Amino acid sequence: MKPRQILCVSFSPIHADSRVLRQLEVLREHGEVTTVGYGPAPAGAERHIEVPEHAASLPQTPLGVLKLALRMHRSVELTAPGEKAVLDEVVSSGPYDLVVANDARAFPLAFAAAGGAPVLADMHEWAPEERATVFVWRVLVGPYMQHLCEAYLPKAAAVISVSAGLAGLYTERFGVATEVVRNAADFRTAVPSPVDPTTIRLVHSGTADAERNIMELIEAVERLGDRFTLDLYLLEVPGGHLQQIKTRAASTPRVTVHDPVPPDSLPTVLNQYDLGVFLYPLKTLSHLYHLPNKFFDFVQARLGLVFSPAPEIDAHIGEYGLGIITADTTADALVDALRDITADDVTGFKQAADRSARALSSEPDRAVQHALVERLLAADR
Repeated sequence: MKPRQILCVSFSPIHADSRVLRQLEVLREHGEVTTVGYGPAPAGAERHIEVPEHAASLPQTPLGVLKLALRMHRSVELTAPGEKAVLDEVVSSGPYDLVVANDARAFPLAFAAAGGAPVLADMHEWAPEERATVFVWRVLVGPYMQHLCEAYLPKAAAVISVSAGLAGLYTERFGVATEVVRNAADFRTAVPSPVDPTTIRLVHSGTADAERNIMELIEAVERLGDRFTLDLYLLEVPGGHLQQIKTRAASTPRVTVHDPVPPDSLPTVLNQYDLGVFLYPLKTLSHLYHLPNKFFDFVQARLGLVFSPAPEIDAHIGEYGLGIITADTTADALVDALRDITADDVTGFKQAADRSARALSSEPDRAVQHALVERLLAADR
């Protein structure tokens, strides 16, 4: 029998997008997968349609911006440079038995290529507020994302998102049943590293983004004294402040800034530390209900967790006994949370991560995805 044909659209560099790569691993077990995205072909794709590197996925041309300002949303669909560059090739590459659209901006292209095939919408975050902390994005792009969700989510055969809170929002705001597929890392066989009673080793990994309160981490470690060290594995991003972080970190020998580590290697590298720390101000609904990659990376690394408050984080850390929730996102709160922590406390948190590593791995999420894909492909026969 001819293999089922599946299209996966993601306006991201798929070869480096952990969530979409895990998605591809599931999809390829059900058929031949054609991917659409930036960068080279990802592993597992039968065919790849590359979006040109500098072709934006949003209508950022002068006419496009004017139409966004005038709320002429329907007329700007499929007019972004990235969409126009691949539209004909994507539509003619079918027919498909299933189409997967990653995030709202992929909807117009995904539905244009789907024909009568079911579309699975994977909402990585709360689309209407994806970058709502940026004024221009909030004013021009946010309403367009809202339009795309209103226009296309009810047409999707299935919708998934990364946390229970975000899934509930999509159901409440757009009337669509939404299942949860977390950004959980693959299960790793590992053991917690031993804790040195004289040195508690803190670590943070992620982007060098001003919203990640990394300066507060450094300040807290300075104030906590010689018993604490902090290692930072940071990825430079546009608008970030990596150089400022490096300059600030240079003022204390107990803070070290490292180059970023590939996602597949990260849990192994992090395993040498004790506590993964993250202070994240909650400025949007996406922030409020976040359940980030680093949470799961820290668990697979068998670290204890020290996170600032957020409903999803609080629930997971509480359920599995993984660590500490700070009072807020300030250096003061981190100092208060860690000042009296003992080596036995840290050991207990690391052991809890070890016990929960399989439950908090990608395995349960893959099961959800397999069931969804099987159901959608069976319905399309």
